[in-house]
Amino acid sequence: MTEACIVGWAHSPFGKLEDPDLESLIGRVAGAAIEDAGIPSAEVDGVFVGNFNSGFSKQNFPGSLAMQSVPDLRFKPAARYENACASGSAAVYAARDFIAAGRGRFALVIGVEKMTATPGPQVGDNLLGASYRKEEGKIPAGFAGVFGRITEAYFQRHGDQSDALATIAAKNHKNGVDNPYAQMRKDLGFEFCRNPSEKNPYVAGPLKRTDCSLVSDGAAALILADEETARALALAGGKSVRFRAASHVNEFLPLSSRDPTRFEAGAVAWHRAFEAAGLKLEDLSFVETHDCFTIAELIEYEAMGLTPEGQGARAALEGWTQKDGKLPVNRSGGLKAKGHPVGATGVSMHVMAAMQLTGLAGDLQLPRADVGGVFNMGGAAVANYVSILERQD
Repeated sequence: MTEACIVGWAHSPFGKLEDPDLESLIGRVAGAAIEDAGIPSAEVDGVFVGNFNSGFSKQNFPGSLAMQSVPDLRFKPAARYENACASGSAAVYAARDFIAAGRGRFALVIGVEKMTATPGPQVGDNLLGASYRKEEGKIPAGFAGVFGRITEAYFQRHGDQSDALATIAAKNHKNGVDNPYAQMRKDLGFEFCRNPSEKNPYVAGPLKRTDCSLVSDGAAALILADEETARALALAGGKSVRFRAASHVNEFLPLSSRDPTRFEAGAVAWHRAFEAAGLKLEDLSFVETHDCFTIAELIEYEAMGLTPEGQGARAALEGWTQKDGKLPVNRSGGLKAKGHPVGATGVSMHVMAAMQLTGLAGDLQLPRADVGGVFNMGGAAVANYVSILERQD
């Protein structure tokens, strides 16, 4: 079976954008990704759109919107994919399967969300669509409240880790300064992130504003190709990033059905990906992980095997995950600084990893970028996607 490779990409800025709708955001990246891959648009064989929506847009049928800006996509199969905050990765994996099955040579993947036009209270309610509403739908502060409860439970079991959470927030904001696509390009520093203030109030339980990802608009796109085609493009001066492994694992939706302080399904996804790749965590040069809240990144350190359970704070406080640490995590600034337009996030994470692996990350470039890991999750570690990516020369 052939493996899929990333051969082109495009990325809009993330933030409060003037684009009025999904169609405009898709138009920013669809043609640009095809052009970046160096292929005629007519050669794209399928379109895969990651979009959570959940009430953010009345245009709840975005699969064919790319045809408005790229008319050559007419008469090609196109569909929308949804798996909460991992909707982008759901689209990436569907396109990967499409290529692996031999249904086409090239696939266009688009992740997109328009969130900032929605009033704040409705944003919170829309995001609660990624929780188990029967039990969690009335939690105050929306999805932040869900992770506030996870944080409280983690602190009760492992002690107050507010210093570690502030260190994670400060790291990601400092990294975001170097990312031209990031919504917030400001180094806030540890002290600001650690101490509650008028500009950094508590939002839910122990979580302050700096512990929470941003409400964002944005889009990102990838072109996937089969290995043989990707190799030919690379030999002709293009670029190719190969999926060495990919794993998708889902968990019970209700928090009451599992231990919310342990991302067990995430750990299973990482284990399966490493097993399929024939690698270990120490073989990775970097990781882009899903820091919707700082507590999520902390627990994800444990899920990926960077530290034992309950010791994730050590990785943050001892600098392991800094850009010059032994495993840089979220060199892009993560969701915390880059922004979190829900449907776009998974695609964006794969773009950022591909840029690192091809040496095209600009000011974000790490000195060593041989093999990268991506962890994108939907809900509170319900849908878990792990990609192991490497450059194909």
